[in-house]
Amino acid sequence: MKLRLILGDQLCHNVSSLVDVEAQSDIILMCEVRSEATYVKHHKKKIAFIFSAMRHFAAELADQGLNVRYVRYDDPDNAGSLLGEVARAVDEYEIDEVIVTTPGEYRLVEDLGGWAKALDVKVTVRDDDRFLSTAAEFEAWAKGRKQLRMEFFYREMRRKYSILMEQDGPIGGQWNYDSENRKPPATGLEVPPTYKAEPDAITQEVIKLVEANFPDHFGDLSPFHFAVTHDQAVLALKEFTDRRLNLFGDYQDAMIQGEPWMYHSHIGLYLNCGLLDPLECIQRAQAAYHKGTAPLNAVEGFIRQILGWREYVRGMYWLNMPNYKTANFLEAKRALPEFYWTADTQMNCMRQCVFETKQNAYAHHIQRLMVLGNFALIAGLHPDEVNEWYMLVYADAYEWVELPNVSGMILFADGGQLASKPYAASGAYINKMSNYCGYCRYKHTVKNGPTACPFNYLYWDFIARNEGKLRGNPRMGFMYKSLDRMSDEKRQAIQDDTRRFFKAIDDHEKV
Repeated sequence: MKLRLILGDQLCHNVSSLVDVEAQSDIILMCEVRSEATYVKHHKKKIAFIFSAMRHFAAELADQGLNVRYVRYDDPDNAGSLLGEVARAVDEYEIDEVIVTTPGEYRLVEDLGGWAKALDVKVTVRDDDRFLSTAAEFEAWAKGRKQLRMEFFYREMRRKYSILMEQDGPIGGQWNYDSENRKPPATGLEVPPTYKAEPDAITQEVIKLVEANFPDHFGDLSPFHFAVTHDQAVLALKEFTDRRLNLFGDYQDAMIQGEPWMYHSHIGLYLNCGLLDPLECIQRAQAAYHKGTAPLNAVEGFIRQILGWREYVRGMYWLNMPNYKTANFLEAKRALPEFYWTADTQMNCMRQCVFETKQNAYAHHIQRLMVLGNFALIAGLHPDEVNEWYMLVYADAYEWVELPNVSGMILFADGGQLASKPYAASGAYINKMSNYCGYCRYKHTVKNGPTACPFNYLYWDFIARNEGKLRGNPRMGFMYKSLDRMSDEKRQAIQDDTRRFFKAIDDHEKV
């Protein structure tokens, strides 16, 4: 008899651990365990989403006539860990083999290495074939290359799957339309609402469980409107391609106060837990282009996020672990400020992004990169603390996707393995791409002094502080020429403002 363990981010019927399941004899184990819910203190909405999606998926498997052993979080016999629950099932049944699909996090893969000895049964770990590129394929692509840039990997993936291709090359003659996807928010934009599912009895029961058992975790539980089944996730995808994809390209970098969802798809959480198939999402977007309902810059930009960036960061994760987790190229040391949890700050851009993250367990990529992440970078926040924050606050976060995005793209902690330069910016960028600055106590046009936007002087402090490590970067030459032209008085003002700002944070004053 075989025991097939399904993890909370493996909720699809064609997952490799289920492909040859014997309905009459095999046991499928799914379990809500404390160790996975609390190894970081996940956002309440994230826990509710995963538990509800797991329960719905288990019900679908049972309806197919499969033997499902589902252990709820509040089961009095719950062992509290994956290994504990597997051991309990092995003891209760005549199990001769445990089968599991490769987890998405290195810590679990390492843990699985000791299971066969601990359980005294055969443990088979199968490849996770739900992605469009394997770790081995990425490693082969990376071998011998001096720089592992996403753009070139993305082109290979386009060719492999014949996506937006014609006989002579990419449709439209270009591989990448990112230069057309940076429009600031236009006045009077009417953003269609995101997909909203009505919580059913299962979801309502889970919400009550999370309220009772995770009261000290970050985030709001209600309103809860995430899809929790494949069918609902497909509706969310369809709503995006029908109503928001056409303007996604133009405004994918734009931020508007009170519009947390913008024109984005909001399907990352469904992709990353298995409710949606990546190729299905890509093909639906491609079909919209061919039907003429969405322009090429929007469709290519969306497809690049999945076929390019998502596959690329996963490849980088498995290629560089475990060393990637401890990377700190810029030797950043500062602790995460309290306002990342409370949103209690006078910097309106930070207040909006933290508040919306707390509400929704979601923020779009520019909010994550160029507001929340930009501050973390230029303030020199320690990668461990920043990684933990991103890991726990977003419903789509698993270490394979979170760590490369944070340590590589946001913090430049890997020294340039992933990004060609640090994504640091002053207040001018935030003002250009949002309307946040119009509601802020600070002035984005003021460079120094108590009314200056902190991003302005922190940016130049970052450039000066990391000169020894960044001056040689070919993409940083212009910034260092500007720094060289600065007067001693200007440099001193930057240092004074930075010291004053950090002292206020250390003294628990509102900044």
